[in-house]
Amino acid sequence: MKPAPFTYIPAFTVEDAVAALTQNPDAKILAGGQSLIPMMNMRLAHPEALIDINPIQSLDGIALEGNELSIGALTRHRALETNPLIRQYCPLVAVAEAHVAHGAIRTRGTIGGSLSHADPAAELPLVFRLLDGRAEVMSPDGPRTVEAADFFMTFFMTALGPTDLLTTVRLPVLQPGEGYGFQEFSPRQGDFGLALAAVTLKLDENRHIQAVRLALGGVADVPLRLTEWERQLAGQPWHPATIREACQAISAWIEPPDDIHASAAYRTHLAMTLTERALYDAYRRITTPSEGDA
Repeated sequence: MKPAPFTYIPAFTVEDAVAALTQNPDAKILAGGQSLIPMMNMRLAHPEALIDINPIQSLDGIALEGNELSIGALTRHRALETNPLIRQYCPLVAVAEAHVAHGAIRTRGTIGGSLSHADPAAELPLVFRLLDGRAEVMSPDGPRTVEAADFFMTFFMTALGPTDLLTTVRLPVLQPGEGYGFQEFSPRQGDFGLALAAVTLKLDENRHIQAVRLALGGVADVPLRLTEWERQLAGQPWHPATIREACQAISAWIEPPDDIHASAAYRTHLAMTLTERALYDAYRRITTPSEGDA
């Protein structure tokens, strides 16, 4: 199938893009186009105009700024998978990126496009929520920052307004000694995940849980941050029974969707299993790190 007719508008600066959005209220931003273009081809989306931001070089790049990484919205998945700064300071991103679709898609798709698309089963929205990232947005009223907790509204909807342009994503660096884990189950390599789990973990010298972050994807209309169980696990000794009990409690709390891809019961089981595996991955990276870790 082919898309409905649309006007193509190249933008060469952020100001150009925001002005074009203001003048074309039914327009969409074209970044990597890996979700938008197929939707247009199937007539699920039919914007009157596409504003191409690929010429804006300032939106592409990764930099370390203090204790966080500044990532331009046009940064490709492949760059996030291989960039030395990412692999050194926030390797969880690189691990998650290995699960994103296929190589050809990772070469074109962008972090800004992934977050703006807001698929609750996508990898980067989950990591963004887990790490309490921040999104820098430009609009006709000027710049503003949106916290990850406020960014996702529901399925495929975010806090971005029709004249907003996501320009930069900021992620905190992982602390020394902080472990991380990412687990996903999909029917085939490159398929959308039926469930995803991401965690970070810090242990004290007695191997008690000093701090933990937990998040699930694919089990609700937005990526879920499991703050209640983070608080419950903090201060507990690392023990298989403790971890299993927490994962079982999480699976009893969530209410995943029941659809043609998987039953709610199956997704619940996946969520419990993947969370447990991700926690053990994080534990292993703390206690027995290897050169193969991202």
